[in-house]
Amino acid sequence: MNILIFGATSGIGRALAELYTSQGHRVAITGRRQEKLDEIKNQHPDLYLTFRHDIRQTETTANIIAQAHEHFGQIDLIIVNAGIGKFNLELDWKICESVIKTNITGVTKALIDSYKYFRQQSKGHLVNVSSVATLLGGSANPTYNASKAYQANFMEALWIKAQKSKKSHIAVTDIRPGFVDTKLAQGETFWKADVQTAAKQIAQAIKRRKKVAYITKRWGLVAFVLKWMPGFLLKKF
Repeated sequence: MNILIFGATSGIGRALAELYTSQGHRVAITGRRQEKLDEIKNQHPDLYLTFRHDIRQTETTANIIAQAHEHFGQIDLIIVNAGIGKFNLELDWKICESVIKTNITGVTKALIDSYKYFRQQSKGHLVNVSSVATLLGGSANPTYNASKAYQANFMEALWIKAQKSKKSHIAVTDIRPGFVDTKLAQGETFWKADVQTAAKQIAQAIKRRKKVAYITKRWGLVAFVLKWMPGFLLKKF
């Protein structure tokens, strides 16, 4: 299988890249830090293809996909794993703007370019890593939660488009992690999974071509509760 992962120099993206290459798959990865890209590629030089790329550079996203296609001959799976989140209790606009440019503008362009690639190819699997935060607003980081809710709705739209297309075989999966031991999991948290466990469960969900998957699985129960949580309890978040 040939795979492209946007945002794979750390955290979940890197764990997924290492998991897939350990299974013999060829993986193209992107990231902003060249030294991290080189470090990862040195693990399996024959399996990795690297691109220094910032998800906010929307004008170059389609070219990354084209180059990966030219190198591999075909891309079977694209995972968009780019995203940032910072505490923003004071609603600092610079923080809000940075999150929007990355989590909404950059991710949307990557998803659109990836979907168009698979539509032209008539097959493929598109995955986005959003968050359990899609399910509620968060006063500590409102733009992050809102951006993840946007991503979830956008992925559902792509899933519907894929289902309507009778000529293509495109799978669309929205991965919604809870707390995972990465830089995004700031402060004291509960049920924090290590990235290897999260990566294994994500890979399983992808293999099963699930529409939505909560990582780890017990966060599915939390998601059910959050959907029906009354307003007076939401004030605590």
